[in-house]
Amino acid sequence: MVAPRSLKNLVSGLIFVGLGLAFGYASLGYQVGTALRMGPGYFPLLLSGLLVLLGVVILIQAIAMEADEAKMERVPWSGLALIMGALVFFGATVRGLGLVPALFVATFMSAFASSRTGLFGALAIAAVLVLICVAIFIWGLGMPLRTFGPWLGF
Repeated sequence: MVAPRSLKNLVSGLIFVGLGLAFGYASLGYQVGTALRMGPGYFPLLLSGLLVLLGVVILIQAIAMEADEAKMERVPWSGLALIMGALVFFGATVRGLGLVPALFVATFMSAFASSRTGLFGALAIAAVLVLICVAIFIWGLGMPLRTFGPWLGF
């Protein structure tokens, strides 16, 4: 086997393959169905397969490309924690707070995770995304989502 020349691409490819395999395995717990009659596990299994495929392509590039002289940068743990926390926050509060506040806070946390996004940028991103989601899901598609939930007294 040829030694990989790009450590960044090797690690990235392994992460993609690992996550794809994990989610693919988890999706097998649901009924998959067929392309014409999709079950709840069909789309997650399809996406995990694409993730594994992308990871394999990145791994092949890591082996085929010239040596990468750039060093691995430090992992932005605070940004990672903010994004993961935003996902957990949204899932835990969307029924109680409603779509607008839960999505606003989760989007703000995710946008603020970037070192390039300041306070006002994160607020603007959150506000615009909330407006777009309300327009699409509530007004456009007529989904029965509460804009403001019972925890707020509405």
